[in-house]
Amino acid sequence: MFTLAFRKHLILLAAGLLAWSFANAQNDISLQANKLGQTLFYINKLYLDTASLDRLADKALVAMMKELDPHSSYITAKDMKAMNEPLEGNFDGIGVEFALINDTLTINSTIPGGPSEKVGIRAGDKINKVDGELISGTGLTIERVHEYLRGPKGTKVEVEVIRKGAPAPLVFLITRDKIPLNSLDSYYVIDKNIVYLRLTRFAATSFKEMLMALNELEVQPEGIILDLRGNPGGYLIAAIQIANEFLDEGQLIVYTEGRTVKRMDEYANGHGRLKNVPVAVLIDENSASASEIVSGAIQDWDRGVIIGRRSFGKGLVQQQLPLQDGSALRLTVSRYHTPSGRVIQSPYEQGKKDEYYRQMVERFNRGETFSRDSIHLADSLVFRTRKLGRPVYGGGGIMPDIFIPQDTTFYTPFYGEILRKGLLTDYMNEYSDKHRLQILKKYHTFKDFAEKYDVPDSEIEAFLAYCKENGVEPKEGDMAISGNEIRRYFKGLIIRSVYSFNNFIEFINGNDREIMRAVEELGKGK
Repeated sequence: MFTLAFRKHLILLAAGLLAWSFANAQNDISLQANKLGQTLFYINKLYLDTASLDRLADKALVAMMKELDPHSSYITAKDMKAMNEPLEGNFDGIGVEFALINDTLTINSTIPGGPSEKVGIRAGDKINKVDGELISGTGLTIERVHEYLRGPKGTKVEVEVIRKGAPAPLVFLITRDKIPLNSLDSYYVIDKNIVYLRLTRFAATSFKEMLMALNELEVQPEGIILDLRGNPGGYLIAAIQIANEFLDEGQLIVYTEGRTVKRMDEYANGHGRLKNVPVAVLIDENSASASEIVSGAIQDWDRGVIIGRRSFGKGLVQQQLPLQDGSALRLTVSRYHTPSGRVIQSPYEQGKKDEYYRQMVERFNRGETFSRDSIHLADSLVFRTRKLGRPVYGGGGIMPDIFIPQDTTFYTPFYGEILRKGLLTDYMNEYSDKHRLQILKKYHTFKDFAEKYDVPDSEIEAFLAYCKENGVEPKEGDMAISGNEIRRYFKGLIIRSVYSFNNFIEFINGNDREIMRAVEELGKGK
């Protein structure tokens, strides 16, 4: 037994060692920080030529982050606003969707309730001048359009509009306002009250958007298809909120843990309005992070069926740390684990970011998107689902319950080139702009158009002539393979421009194999 005096001595010794360790750590950090500061000082005072200290510091921080994991990063002050905007869910502007057609800013649609709709701007209007400055025919770019039309809420911008049928240009004074950036960009009811929800990112507003969409559809869902294909992630809290809608009280959604960050567990509260509704989650090789949290929780609790292809495998949590000049670090502080304990993060080595992303390309080269059998995961990575004890895998993304290979049956080099060069989109923007009133007069609704309109052969021939003018021609047999898909997108892009983006997605999804399989699976429980 230790004496009281000896115990006090041990406590004091331990406290002294802790203080010494902390002081040493602080001294090490100060030493390295001083080294960087001294280097910049010497460059500023003694270097032969003038050097930008801001640029040098930025490059040093970028290089520093590269030596860590693949997802830690440095964001300059200039890039901060652009990077946060999609996740914060809004920006200040005039509220239009536009296309650049023949070097002219053409309005595709106005955002309902937005500043442009309020003053009378319409789809098909062409903005010729902004605050008296001619912008048409001046080599417009999307970046320049944003500079003209975006600005602080409450500020005003005057636009001159050319409108078909109007005898003279129309002038509108628009007061900029907050414009929502929807992360749930498509939602509709498939037959038998199955609701389709397409979430493109996990933003601060995603959960609210989902509830509003369900209220707007005014149906009691008999099944939910949650489409997370191509969703790169976003806010962790948004993933937790959405997963919570499907789970019972007390079920673990996710837990995070790091070297200095204590374990944090997130549980469902049992208040989700969809916890008794069958669900199918769609994922692919570009679904990452928050998408994997939601699909992992659904899968681990045997709550629904995961359909598609193996997800990306980003299981690291970043914390955004502000720096004095408005820039920031996004620093990885912990890993997340699914309810079964899986780590979804794909393997990586510190400082080898290029190799890490090359591995992602190798997945495609190995044929992983075309065959389930090409994916080989070690038995040591097997975990068990929490209810049925089914085997699930960690160590590199979420493996779907039902694998659907990527469809490339319609692909030809010609098809790939017209997409890469934007020829189909550019042609269809101009076509839709010319024929908008005629289409709306003949087909009053999207359903009308989708059911009755067939793309004339003459329009396909005109499109191929347009491609030839731009140096792209199909080889023999290309149209036999890609022709039907080109016709489908031709029709779809008219729907997008004349009716709405939501209608476009509904039309394109009409022969989507993952969605058809999801409808089939959800129908089994009835």
